Amino acid sequence: MRKLLVALAALAIGGTLAIWAPWASSAGSGSGSTYEPALDPANFTTTIDNPYFPLPVGRTLVYQGLKDGQTQDDRVTVTSRTKLVAEGITARVVTDVATHNGTLLEKTSDWYAQDKQGNVWYVGEDTAQYLSSGKIDTSGSWEAGVHDAEPGLVMEANPQIPDSYRQEFLVGQAEDTAWVVDRGGSTTVPYGKVRNVLTTLEATRLEPDAYDQKVYAPGVGSAREQALTGEPEFAELVSVSG
Repeated sequence: MRKLLVALAALAIGGTLAIWAPWASSAGSGSGSTYEPALDPANFTTTIDNPYFPLPVGRTLVYQGLKDGQTQDDRVTVTSRTKLVAEGITARVVTDVATHNGTLLEKTSDWYAQDKQGNVWYVGEDTAQYLSSGKIDTSGSWEAGVHDAEPGLVMEANPQIPDSYRQEFLVGQAEDTAWVVDRGGSTTVPYGKVRNVLTTLEATRLEPDAYDQKVYAPGVGSAREQALTGEPEFAELVSVSG
C-alpha cells in the first residue's frame, strides 16, 4: 500500500496525475476559488461521535514520532470547553501539546463541530509554536469567518474512495485538502493492532511537493500519520484514555 501511495504522490509531483489533487476538483481551485460552504449553525453540535473521528469529552490520545529531525510527543485532549467562531458555529475545543524531551514545541487549540449528517468540520485553530530563538509564532492560527477563512471537512460521515475535500481554507495560509484512497485492512501502532481502517492522502497547494498519509481507526480516530515525501516525519498512536 505504501509503495502505491508513494507512486501516486510521485506521479502527482510530476504532473501526470494532477487530476487527483482535491484543489483541482469540486473542492474549489486556486486562489480564485469560489469555495464557500453554506452552513447553518443550527445544524451543528459539539457532540462529536463520527466513528472515524470521535471526540468524547475527557478523552486523551498520546502520539510519538519524528518531526524536524527530532523526536516529538503529542498529547491531544478533548476538553469540555467550547468556542463560538465568527462563522456562527459553536465548536468543541481540542488541545494538542507537542514536546521534545519535555521541552514545549507547540501548543494548539483546535476547534471541531459535527453536523447533523455526521460530518466533522474543522472551523479554526489557535496555535503557538515555540521557536528555539525564544520567539512565539502564531501565524498558523485562523478562524472560520475571519478574513474570509472557510471551514473544512476533517472527516465525512460516510467516506468513500475517491472522495476529496478541503479541510480548511484561508487563501495563502490554510489550504489543506484530503483524498480518500483506501478502506479496510489493519495496521499496527504502539497502541496495538487496529482494524477496518480508513486511509487518506493529504496535500496543500501551498506545498505542491508535500504529500502525507493518514490512517484512521474506528472508535479511535487518527492512528498514524506520515510524510510520503521530504524528510522523514511520522506520528503513531501510543495510548488512549477516557
